[in-house]
Amino acid sequence: MDFSKPESALLILGHGSTENPDSSDPTWKIADSIEQTGKFAAVHCSFWKEEPSFRQIWPMIEQDEIYVVPNFISEGYFTRQVLPRELELDGHTTKRGEKTIHYCDPVGIHSRMTNLLTKRASEILDSGIDPKETSLIIVGHGTNLNKKSTEAIRTQVDAIIASSAPFAEVHDAYMEEAPFIADWQTMTSTPNVVVVPFFISDGLHSYQDIPVMLGIESEPTEAASQRDVFRNNPYTVNGRTLYYSSAIGTDPSLAEVIIDQVAYFDEHYRNDAG
Repeated sequence: MDFSKPESALLILGHGSTENPDSSDPTWKIADSIEQTGKFAAVHCSFWKEEPSFRQIWPMIEQDEIYVVPNFISEGYFTRQVLPRELELDGHTTKRGEKTIHYCDPVGIHSRMTNLLTKRASEILDSGIDPKETSLIIVGHGTNLNKKSTEAIRTQVDAIIASSAPFAEVHDAYMEEAPFIADWQTMTSTPNVVVVPFFISDGLHSYQDIPVMLGIESEPTEAASQRDVFRNNPYTVNGRTLYYSSAIGTDPSLAEVIIDQVAYFDEHYRNDAG
């Protein structure tokens, strides 16, 4: 989109991981892509579980106006509690000395995610496979700690259904709450099934846990981007044909979503600055 903030800095927040070096990869790649557009004076990344940490990042940013975009899927525990606490933010806009910090919505609740999910599912199907004989499952983590974590996925599933996407069925499923992704064979009735993880990175869940739950791996294996779990499509499980996608957060188009969230902030929350 034709939107830029050439005097402002962009800070992209990621989860990161102490166990999986691939976790922060999509966030760094998106930051590099946005930086090359020249839409911001500077683009930075900061992580919950990696360096630079949330509390380390502020001295690294020279600009007085900073837009903060969480590269997270849902508007839940992390984006409402952990991130504001760690970054010492007190609302949509926080004044800290000469700095003005704007806290934007997370990428996962953006309306464009619907098209990204549908596109990702369509791209991994073999040519000749009829989407009308295919079920689409959007899978997330799920947790009883915060229902917002599942709302983002349910919202996307409803939007895909409303968009008249060509799939015979569209379902939401989760690792840790019902409907469980391990029950994919009973929740779908079509000969073909596409599973798209609604995660930011191809980390421990998408590489280790979900493949076991789907029945395409017998036990968890090392999480590493060199593995071929996403490249061995399709899988045959009990006579059904299963396609397993990489995480939606690895899509390069997420860079546009992040820029959109900054534009959305200016349009909807800017007056909150007072």
